Amino acid sequence: MSKAPADDFESFYRAEADRLYRALAVTLGDPHLARDAADEAMARAYAHWGRVRAHDNPGGWAFRVGLNWATSWWRKVRRERPLPSAETGVGEHVDGPDSHAGALAALRKLPLPQRAVIVCRVLLDLSTVETAAVLGVAEGTVKSRMARGLAELRQTLGEEQS
Repeated sequence: MSKAPADDFESFYRAEADRLYRALAVTLGDPHLARDAADEAMARAYAHWGRVRAHDNPGGWAFRVGLNWATSWWRKVRRERPLPSAETGVGEHVDGPDSHAGALAALRKLPLPQRAVIVCRVLLDLSTVETAAVLGVAEGTVKSRMARGLAELRQTLGEEQS
């Protein structure tokens, strides 16, 4: 007996919703925007589940949809409200242990493209190939953004420990 499509989506949602939210919260630096983006991505996944479930990585697809949605939202309101930054304190509490606060602050200082690559590779545990596919960039771009982002994180975290 095969599962009904709704059952497949329900399993996907249970397995991926929280992980998607956390990845978007770290990437975007704003837990409220991340919640909205994750909800929007899951709603779109449900609406197109027949197509989405055929993807090699439906969770990666949802991450990209959420990231795109948030980027579009930022473009619409950037004149009215500045982007969250490390100085504003937005995103300080992303449901994680306080011991990671320094790492989260350092991560928020990175440009969004570098943050997105690091989140895909480290938090979502995607390969370089999967990350490139999810973000719509070349594998070489993923590698260079990862290397530059990690170097910047090491420098920033090293300065904080001194």
